Amino acid sequence: MTDASSKLAELADRHDIHQVLLRYARGLDRLDNALVRSCYWDDAIEDHGHFVGPPDAFVDWADRTTLMFEATQHAILNHVCELAGDEAFCETYYHFSGVTAQGPNFMSTGRYVDHFRKHAGEWRIANRVTIVEGTYDVPKAANAPAPSSAYSPEQPCQARRDRGDVSYHRPPVPRRPKPD
Repeated sequence: MTDASSKLAELADRHDIHQVLLRYARGLDRLDNALVRSCYWDDAIEDHGHFVGPPDAFVDWADRTTLMFEATQHAILNHVCELAGDEAFCETYYHFSGVTAQGPNFMSTGRYVDHFRKHAGEWRIANRVTIVEGTYDVPKAANAPAPSSAYSPEQPCQARRDRGDVSYHRPPVPRRPKPD
């Protein structure tokens, strides 16, 4: 392999690993359990705060935990990745926020320390240790408008926690401007 082709392969591997992390976050926020599950190899272990176990049990636990909130956002932040053939060792910072009906809202920060493996050209999590570095209660804003819960072209764009969310629409349908 030439230097250019090995660099291109390295960039493709790094991109594919990062896409797994983004798919994981999206799956949790949209309550798309199949999407979350697709991020793990069957024999993976997830060590996640109060949970330690295999992927299927983690997805069930995460689904129940996430349902405590009206909305969630998992943000993927700084990411470093050490490639070693068909294995990779990554540290990825995250920021989680959960919206509650009455408040306070919840926020946590921390890191995913991952071992990825590549099989048949596909990267997935082989093992993960989640390090929670901070948890915070966040008060509700006094004058903020209430979020809405259903999308239609006639209504303001509204979040959903399922495959009905506008992010799953192909193509997404924007509202039409009102005539002056």
